[in-house]
Amino acid sequence: MRITVKGRNIEITDPIRTYAEEKIGKVMNHYDQIQSIDVVLNVIKNPSVAQSHTAEVICKFISGSVKAEESAESMYASIDLVADKLNRQVKKFKEKQISGSKTASIRTDIIETEETVTE
Repeated sequence: MRITVKGRNIEITDPIRTYAEEKIGKVMNHYDQIQSIDVVLNVIKNPSVAQSHTAEVICKFISGSVKAEESAESMYASIDLVADKLNRQVKKFKEKQISGSKTASIRTDIIETEETVTE
């Protein structure tokens, strides 16, 4: 798996890069079929905007992708928020993948119950 960290209106320093890779890399504990993770860190240079630091993450799987975006007053806080949000979304995506393949649909359940009633 590869993690790409890019910046808009900000120079990505080594401490920010390692912090983002460390926090976002914990997603691998939840789901092992991740192909790549793209992190885009953005700063809005308008003094009237309170939450000017934005972190956006796109997590690409073999069978889909998940996108999360959060804003905060500091870059580290926005990375923390987006990491938590991404963890929840990846867990939900994994549960859908696992449960979706094992359960029957509503249509087949209705047909099976009608057949048993008519017999």
